[in-house]
Amino acid sequence: MKRWYGKLLGFIAGALLLRFNPLLGALIGLLVGHAFDADWFRSRRANPYAVFDLGEDASDDEVDRAYRRLIAQYHPDRLQGAAPELRQRAEARARELNAAYDRIKTLRRKR
Repeated sequence: MKRWYGKLLGFIAGALLLRFNPLLGALIGLLVGHAFDADWFRSRRANPYAVFDLGEDASDDEVDRAYRRLIAQYHPDRLQGAAPELRQRAEARARELNAAYDRIKTLRRKR
């Protein structure tokens, strides 16, 4: 668990805001705090490393291997005979992978 303060602040804020039932408020606050700690509200575009399930400390070689592995799996040319819905989802995922890879390469060039 990387972050814990969202849960604590949510617990306290929920208990204080719902004074008529502090236990219910604390539980709701705890759930909202957990969602913030787990980055449920952050888009994947904000962190391109999350697309590849990597951390920001990943090496260039690890990023390249993850990109090649996933793009080989989702490349639209590999799904020639697949259903149109599956092909569209694969195309969208391939676009997402390409955008994330380009973003990582741009960020690393700026260093």
